[in-house]
Amino acid sequence: MKSIKVLVTGAAGFIGSNLCEFLLNDNYNVTGLDNFSNGHYHNIEPFIQHPNFTFIEGDIRDLETCHSAVAGCDYVLHQAALGSVPRSIKDPITSNDVNVSGFLNMLVACKDAGIKKMVYAASSSTYGDSESLPKVEDKIGRPLSPYAITKFVNELYADVFYKTYGLNTIGLRYFNVFGRKQDPNGAYAAVIPTFTATLMKKESPVINGDGSYSRDFTYIDNVIQANVKAMLVDSPESENQVFNVAYGDRTTLVELIEYLKKHLSKFDSEIQDVVVKHGPNRAGDIPHSLASIEKAQRLLGYEPQFNIDQGLKEAVEWYWSNL
Repeated sequence: MKSIKVLVTGAAGFIGSNLCEFLLNDNYNVTGLDNFSNGHYHNIEPFIQHPNFTFIEGDIRDLETCHSAVAGCDYVLHQAALGSVPRSIKDPITSNDVNVSGFLNMLVACKDAGIKKMVYAASSSTYGDSESLPKVEDKIGRPLSPYAITKFVNELYADVFYKTYGLNTIGLRYFNVFGRKQDPNGAYAAVIPTFTATLMKKESPVINGDGSYSRDFTYIDNVIQANVKAMLVDSPESENQVFNVAYGDRTTLVELIEYLKKHLSKFDSEIQDVVVKHGPNRAGDIPHSLASIEKAQRLLGYEPQFNIDQGLKEAVEWYWSNL
C-alpha cells in the first residue's frame, strides 16, 4: 500500500487522527491537513515522525492550501469541518465558511489534481425533521440547524461536481460517532465523552430532556472501516452516492448512562451510584435517530463490528487510561 497516498483533512481531530493512525499502520502514505481549530497536536504526535506521514498546518478555507495538500495524492478522506448543532446556531457564519466554502475549495482542489476519489464526512443531521425510522438515504426532511444545512449543501455540491466534472465522490452520513481521542472538553463536546468525564469525577451528568431521546451511536472503528471501504470500492454503482454509517440500532440517553456506569464501575464501583440530572431539551435536536445500513452493506461491503456496548467498553478503557 506504500504506493497509495491519501490526504486526510481534519487530521488532528477525533475521526481524522484515528483514520491517519489506521492508514499508517496499513502502510499507506498519508498527508494530514489541519488548522487546530478543533483538533489537537497530541492526537497526531504519536506518528508525527512516521516516515510515511506528512503534516500540513493549514485551513481548508484557503484554496492554495487545499491545492498544496492534495498534490500527489490518490484519494482524499475529507473530515475537516466545524461540527456541533449548538455551535452552528450560535455562529452560523463561521460554520458556513468552513463547512461550505472550505468544502467547495476541497472539491475544486480534488478536481484540479485529478484525484481518484474524495470520500467526505456527511451527517445524519441531513435527515432533519423527517420522522421516518429507520433513516434511508433517499428520504430526508428539512434541516433543523445551520450545521445540517451546511452538510446537505456538501452533498449537493458533490453531486454537481460528479455530474459536471466527473469527480468521483462518496458521502458518509455519520451517526453519532464516539470512541478514543474524542475530546470531552469544551462547550461543544459530544455527549459520550462529556458523560464519561463527568462520571469519572463522580459528578452528576445532565441529560437534555427526560432521556427518552435516542441515537444510533457508532463506534469509531466502524467509521474507519466505512471510510476505507468507500475509498477502495471500485464499482459504478457506488460512485456519487451517499451512505449511512451507523450500527443500525438505537440507544436512549438513559440507557447510555447505564452502559457507561456499568463499564466505569469496573474501575470505581462508586460511579454506579452517581445521580443523573435532567435539563431542558436542546434547540435543533431531533428526538430519534436510527439508520438503515442496508445500502452500505450492499454496495460497500460495510459490516460494523462494534455495537454500542462493545464500543463503550473500548472507549471507557481508553478514557480511564488517558484522562
